[in-house]
Amino acid sequence: MTDTPEPPLPEPANLKFLRLLVTTLTATMIVGLLILISLIVIRYRDQSAPLPETISLPDGETATAFTQGPDWYAVVTAKNQILIFDRATGKLRRTIKVD
Repeated sequence: MTDTPEPPLPEPANLKFLRLLVTTLTATMIVGLLILISLIVIRYRDQSAPLPETISLPDGETATAFTQGPDWYAVVTAKNQILIFDRATGKLRRTIKVD
């Protein structure tokens, strides 16, 4: 018996090729995921409509929520009404009573 270790066997060519494919696929997936996240962030950051400077509510109304669309914005009041305003003029378009 000898105490000398046996020399390591050479790596098969197929295993080297497989390792290269897995590494390339991993790098491609990471880059693709970063690109997708960047595109989503850029796309939705530029979509927001500007908020109105002031909102004039009818007397006695208190706002509890706010939402907006491309050419309108709406205020939900404490009296369970939804007031829809025109974005360009600021005039009240419609009042919806919520039961």
